[in-house]
Amino acid sequence: MTGFYHQTALYGSDDEFLTIAVPFVEGGLRAGQPTVIACAEKNTTLLRDALGRDNGVTYLPGADQYARPADAIANYRDLFGAYARAGAPQIRTIGDVPHPGLGVPWDWWGRYENAINQVYAEFPLWGLCPYDTRITPAEVLADVARTHEYIATASGEHLPNADFGNGLALSRLVPDVLERGSPLVTLIDPTPAAVREAVNAAIGGTSLSDDDAHDVVYAASEIVTNGLTHGVAPVLFRLWADASRVVVTVTDRGPGPSDPLAGLVPTTATRTAGLGLWILHRTCDYVSMGLGDDGFTVRVSVGGPGQT
Repeated sequence: MTGFYHQTALYGSDDEFLTIAVPFVEGGLRAGQPTVIACAEKNTTLLRDALGRDNGVTYLPGADQYARPADAIANYRDLFGAYARAGAPQIRTIGDVPHPGLGVPWDWWGRYENAINQVYAEFPLWGLCPYDTRITPAEVLADVARTHEYIATASGEHLPNADFGNGLALSRLVPDVLERGSPLVTLIDPTPAAVREAVNAAIGGTSLSDDDAHDVVYAASEIVTNGLTHGVAPVLFRLWADASRVVVTVTDRGPGPSDPLAGLVPTTATRTAGLGLWILHRTCDYVSMGLGDDGFTVRVSVGGPGQT
């Protein structure tokens, strides 16, 4: 196999999950292919029990591997690159991509599932992304169908997915729960320096760590700079906070970046604004981007994952 064979599997019971996943793993092991599992704790336990503890599989803690999409991409690219350089003819992986059914916002993970069709294409990779239909929201399943070219079934088939397409651009806008209140800061067409000053003043009473405080100031300055430089005026900056978490949004009247990989990988554009967007995707707890009726918005949460 050459290139990325991106496959999903929809299952409705633990037994159905194992019926799909175990033969996939065992096939890789029989062929001597590097086989990696990065699942949530429940599915990892199911697979360990079914496969045996000493089976040659590489297990990655799912919560660590899928902490942030940009981190997941960077870590996987390092791992897959090492296997490919060592001569692996094929690599297999199973990963539980986070979603609201697992207590995690979906926006940037939907972008991840779309982006990896491109960013893993250079590797001889067979990736299986299972989704539990008992807990996965319908809108997530719709995005899954659009981003996976193949489907694995409990009957052992590996079928082309008729719903697959590259139409998933930037993620849909999902306001954070903090945005139900009035913003603590509202600025129109502010300079980055004015934003940094306003953010520092607003977060002074929170319990953010020094690192988190630095991250939110950097993120606010960066996305305002991007809006002023690449967006369409007016550029609206807003900030909400509670005792432990800060949310900032920047909205402009432009269409946003055309590159679906923006922020997820250090593309060639990252010598300018894109580099900062990629950095905040790797440091902030949650980032979403999308078009709405009032323009293009970047939303950043620091101090914990975004909440809806």
